[in-house]
Amino acid sequence: MIENQITQKILDCSFNIHSKLGPGLFESVYEEVLSYELEKEGLEVKRQPIIAVYWDNHQMDLGFKADLIVEDKVIVELKSVESLQAVHKKQLLPV
Repeated sequence: MIENQITQKILDCSFNIHSKLGPGLFESVYEEVLSYELEKEGLEVKRQPIIAVYWDNHQMDLGFKADLIVEDKVIVELKSVESLQAVHKKQLLPV
């Protein structure tokens, strides 16, 4: 399955969850439900995996934790906020 197909399933599940649960819950709730729904769709989901950061050819002990990685191809960063800010977008910039 290619990234666009995976992303479409993620979006479909996310819209369905949001229409049923609505806004304002903790990100951890949306993460749990989205993981469950994606796995029901037959997708492999990793929750809170650590992604290493390399600096000066050295692997740092901790880079950052992605909320979800789906099929080892798509990173999902969940937000439960009124509006996205510039700092939220920086969380997904490559280093």
